[in-house]
Amino acid sequence: MELSLKPQRHALRQHMRQLRRSLSDAQHYAASQQLAEHAILFSVIEQSRNIALFLPIDGEINTRPLIARLWHLGKRVYLPRIDPLSPTRLLFQRYTPDTQLVKHHLGMLEPQEDLSECCQFEELDVVGVPLVAFDSHGHRLGFGGGFYDRLLADWQQTHVFPIGIAHDCQHLDNLPIEPWDVPLPAVITPTKLWQWGE
Repeated sequence: MELSLKPQRHALRQHMRQLRRSLSDAQHYAASQQLAEHAILFSVIEQSRNIALFLPIDGEINTRPLIARLWHLGKRVYLPRIDPLSPTRLLFQRYTPDTQLVKHHLGMLEPQEDLSECCQFEELDVVGVPLVAFDSHGHRLGFGGGFYDRLLADWQQTHVFPIGIAHDCQHLDNLPIEPWDVPLPAVITPTKLWQWGE
């Protein structure tokens, strides 16, 4: 069963990445503005102080307008960076308007290394989770690197609240699920807040 899912998930990943890359500049701009307006009204975000997001690559929704809103509200924003001591793990580093960004060899922008500004996943209140697709049950399909799968494996043992962030077109009714997939409690898109569980 597991072997048969791998090509299916790979093909789906390629298709969904192409779908979001095909959005026009105007569609990307409108989606990023709608997302920012929508997300700051979500009570979990309103009540949180330390919020991790990500900067977009490969057609992901642009989180910069949301980050600007969070800064304006006095929230502390963090971005993921590859842990230099453990390259399969993510750290989260404080991101301010003055932070210098550098491109990681995997393609993502991350803050120029300052470990004194880093924190662990468990120290955050909310983590915005990138994804390639999500379904009506909260399951996500990621890029395939496993960084967020490892983080999310035990999220319910912490006070961290993970929220998927996506374009509306990244929603599917059902995803092919592997045993290690951990569903998200919420996903925010420009037009909808999806929530599961209690």
